[in-house]
Amino acid sequence: MTPAIFGIAGTALGADERAFFKDADPAGYILFARNCESKDQLRALTDELRAIHGRDRLVISIDQEGGRVARMKPPVWQAYPAGEVFAALWDVAPASAIEAARANAEAMGRELAAMGVTVDFHAPFDVRRPETDDVIGDRALGSDPLQVAALGRAVLDGLGRAGVVGCLKHMPGHGRATCDSHKELPHVAASDAELEVDIEPFRTLAAHPLGMSAHIVFEAWDATVPATLSEMVVRDIIRGRIGFDGLLLTDDIDMQALDGAIAERSRRALAAGCDIVLNCWARMEDQQAIADLGKTMSDQSARRLERVHAAMHPPSDGPDTDELLTKRDALLALAEKRAA
Repeated sequence: MTPAIFGIAGTALGADERAFFKDADPAGYILFARNCESKDQLRALTDELRAIHGRDRLVISIDQEGGRVARMKPPVWQAYPAGEVFAALWDVAPASAIEAARANAEAMGRELAAMGVTVDFHAPFDVRRPETDDVIGDRALGSDPLQVAALGRAVLDGLGRAGVVGCLKHMPGHGRATCDSHKELPHVAASDAELEVDIEPFRTLAAHPLGMSAHIVFEAWDATVPATLSEMVVRDIIRGRIGFDGLLLTDDIDMQALDGAIAERSRRALAAGCDIVLNCWARMEDQQAIADLGKTMSDQSARRLERVHAAMHPPSDGPDTDELLTKRDALLALAEKRAA
C-alpha cells in the first residue's frame, strides 16, 4: 500500500485514474468541491473507490468544517456554521456550546456517511490568538486551550456517532502563524514554555486515532525545518510531548509553505515520521512520482491505519439530521439573544 492519500480529478474516475489507483493502492482518497456535484453522483464515486480493491473500510476523506471550509455545498447539502459560533456560545453557556457543537457535527457526519465519506478533516484544534492569520480565523474553536479541547472533543464525538472519523489538526498548532501556509512558510518564534498552550488541546485528545501535521517552523524546536518535515518535531513533540500515537498525515503536501518537487517533499515527510502523505490536487504526474518512491506502509503505520478503519461504522441510532439541526439552532439562539 502506498502511504498516500490522493485526490480525484472530477466527478467520476477516468480510465487512467482507475488503473493508476488499482496499481498504486493508496491508503485513501480526498474529495473536493470538484468531486461533489449531486448525491447520486457522489455516492457512485465513493462506491467505485471502494470497489477498486474490494474494501468496505477505506479512507475516503473530505474537508467539511462548515463556514468557509465546505466541499459539499448547498443547495444539494446543508450549510453548517464555522467554529466561531460555538466559541461565542461558550462565552454564554459552555455546556450548551458543547451540545450544539456535538449536534452540528453529528448532523454533518450523517450527511457525509450517506455519501460514503468515512473521514472528515475536522476539527481544527488550533488555539486562536490576536495575531492568528485569517486562514484559521473564524474556523477556530476559541482562544483558551481548555475550551478548544472541549469543543473539539464534542465535534469528534458527533462525527463518531455518525460513523465518521474526525481529525486532530494542525499539530502541533497553527494558532501562532501570521501567514497562510497555503502561500508561504510561517515561522513561529514563541518559546518552548509559551508553546505549551498550543499543544495542550492536542495532548488532551491524544488518544484519537487520526491527526494532521502543520507546515510551520517552530524556532524553539527546529529553527530551519517545518514540523511536517522535522524528525525532531514529529518524534519529540507530536509523538513525545503530545503523546499522539495515531495515524499522522501531512497537511497538503502541495502547499507553498514547502519547497522542492512533490516527490522530494513526500520522501522527507515520511522520513521525518509522518505515516501518510496527503496529496490533494489530482495531478497524475505528482501522484505517480509519489508512488514511484517505492515507499510502502510500515507495520506500525498499518496498525495505526487499522485503528482508523476500526472507528468507521454505520451511524448509531438517534435523532435524524433535521432533529439535530433544530437542537443546534435552539442552543445557538442563546448566544444571539445575548448579543442583541
